[in-house]
Amino acid sequence: MTQPRLRFGTALRSPYDVAASARRIEALGFDVLGCGEHVSFHGDTANGFVSLGVAAGATTHIQLMSAITLVPLYPAALLAKLGAALDVASGGRFMLGVGVGGEFPNEFEACGVPVKQRGSRTDDALEVITRTWTETNVTYHGRYTTLNDFSLKPLPIQKPRPPIWVSGRKEAAMRRAARYADGWLPYMYTPEQLAESIAKVKQFGSEYGRDMSQFTPGIFLFTAVHEDRQTGFDMANDKLSVQYAQDFSKLAPKYALAGDPAQCRARLKEYIEAGARFAFLSTACPDGYIDRNLELISSEIVAHFR
Repeated sequence: MTQPRLRFGTALRSPYDVAASARRIEALGFDVLGCGEHVSFHGDTANGFVSLGVAAGATTHIQLMSAITLVPLYPAALLAKLGAALDVASGGRFMLGVGVGGEFPNEFEACGVPVKQRGSRTDDALEVITRTWTETNVTYHGRYTTLNDFSLKPLPIQKPRPPIWVSGRKEAAMRRAARYADGWLPYMYTPEQLAESIAKVKQFGSEYGRDMSQFTPGIFLFTAVHEDRQTGFDMANDKLSVQYAQDFSKLAPKYALAGDPAQCRARLKEYIEAGARFAFLSTACPDGYIDRNLELISSEIVAHFR
């Protein structure tokens, strides 16, 4: 049986100059443009829906993924509306990336959401999103959301609904992916962890009575490519240490795609052999090197696997 084409995504790495960055990423041949978000974090961050809305108007065909939406920080019906509206505005190009967050409790406190409720709130929201993107006159009485004869107008363009991708690292996220999602996008994973997680997600999906034959496993990899191997590693380590306010010197070689082009291709091949059919390669390098990093990712990695 022919393997499905490997697809590639990358992220907007700044809340600034979004339109120009989006056009550049589309021109480089990526399949998916993503944008992460935080309400507040260690450095400057975007809001995924705002930046992707700008990107939608600046591009013509690249898919737009909220990678990753902090689902528990939104009222579920409002999140469903934002996703539906972006799918309509983009001509049916939106993909919802789902995460629970929690690594920065300050933003949860500011939004009035208890950190310990982030998983249950996300599950509630996914019930609401799934139903309101596919039905009208929805009645739903959940733990956090009450809908009585509720409809989104207009519904999303994509049918039956825009794709849902669940990110995370733990078993609860795997179960969430198996129950609600079209794809699994873990991060900070080794190839071995990816293979194990894919098997678990498919097992959980079978337990939920889902046909998992069209389910797509992926991997989110912070990426720094440089002609000099050590420089690539150093860039990833420096960027991620600042981004997450912790020492990444031992974590970057394990979890990031970093080094020279040949080393990055060899490491990505391990993830593909572990089952990845979508690789989201988010740049992890100094701001002044982002354009060059994206060029190398496109020409030395993406092109190699096409």
